[in-house]
Amino acid sequence: MNVLLLGSGGREHALAWKLAQSPRLDSLYAIPGNPGIARYATCHDVTLTDHAAVIEFCTRHSIGFVVIGPEAPLVDGLSDALRAAGLPVFGPSQAAAQLEGSKGFTKDLCARENIPTAGYVRVSDLETARLALARDFGRPVVIKADGLAAGKGVTVAMTEDEAQAAIAAIFEKPGGEAVIEEFLDGEEASLFVLTDGVSIMNFGSAQDHKRVGDGDTGPNTGGMGAYSPAPVLTPELEAEAIDSIIRPTVAAMAKDGIPYSGVLYAGLMLTRTGPKLIEYNARFGDPECQVLMLRLEDDLLELMLAAETGDLASRPAPRFGAETALTVVMAAAGYPGTPQTGGAIGGIGSAEETGAQVFQAGTRMHGEQLVAAGGRVLTVTATGATVTHAQAAAYRAVDRIDFPTGFCRRDIGWREVAREGK
Repeated sequence: MNVLLLGSGGREHALAWKLAQSPRLDSLYAIPGNPGIARYATCHDVTLTDHAAVIEFCTRHSIGFVVIGPEAPLVDGLSDALRAAGLPVFGPSQAAAQLEGSKGFTKDLCARENIPTAGYVRVSDLETARLALARDFGRPVVIKADGLAAGKGVTVAMTEDEAQAAIAAIFEKPGGEAVIEEFLDGEEASLFVLTDGVSIMNFGSAQDHKRVGDGDTGPNTGGMGAYSPAPVLTPELEAEAIDSIIRPTVAAMAKDGIPYSGVLYAGLMLTRTGPKLIEYNARFGDPECQVLMLRLEDDLLELMLAAETGDLASRPAPRFGAETALTVVMAAAGYPGTPQTGGAIGGIGSAEETGAQVFQAGTRMHGEQLVAAGGRVLTVTATGATVTHAQAAAYRAVDRIDFPTGFCRRDIGWREVAREGK
């Protein structure tokens, strides 16, 4: 089978690495890909928003299955266009991708279905937002732009000034919408499932690190590192989250005529009263995908095909390795603001000699030299018997990489490392 992978980040490099291991795969293609993905796939430059061009590419290269990595093409309806052309796709429809594309849509679904989540209001103008802040919420308060924001459209406002600034930024231009939420106290974790619209297959847990600085300081980013599994999300809490949050969501989407298929990623807050939904994502997380792929022992392509064909119920639970996987994001100076691009990168081969996998995100070739081409540039991923061991292995590999204009957090996994040290 010829497979087309869409996307260009570290998540897609990890997916390409895993898909390339499938006995079902004949040829792997990528649009647009990156230099790391090019080790496993033939990369082509086709505009993803040009649905007709993507379909024409699939016809020309006899593509039998399309894997959509990032969220933007899903929200743009590319999966619908591909399916209408007779091409099977891993990824939800445009209507179902509203679970990520519209925070208001998801919050309203939670309210209808009694799914545990933070209290909220939806606002579409600055005056209403200010009234809601004053009347309905204490501080801290969570303010979210209602739309795709690459993981950076959320402000946890600790003070009144921060709350007012976040609201003002959202409504700076006409057409802004926001969701204002109560602040939930607890520890965050990520839970992944595959679903064909009816059946649900648990696909593991992870814990991301959103803040740019050590000790979870500084602004939110797309993610500075992650590890899997997340022991804080115990088997009992996982089961509770699936039964009280994910299963009713999948059932509600089917009931409403917009069945969800693909991977569903639930960002959870583990509160004193149980797991609550923070938000949904309609694709694998980045960098959570990297640690999940390193642990997965089954054929990823087979699982993705089962999600599209409605055959998940007939398959056994996926097998994951017992070891912890941990990934460290190496970002370009200036991220999450304006990153310094063009910086030379070396030492990836040396880093991988330690046993790590270095997945490329924001990279390109400048002649024979690999250089930074984005904010998050590399995700250095390793395994170990514990989070402490996986952390040490990942940083051993990080320290072999020559990226003078890059930086990383030095404490990925710190909560669990602290717990393991007690």
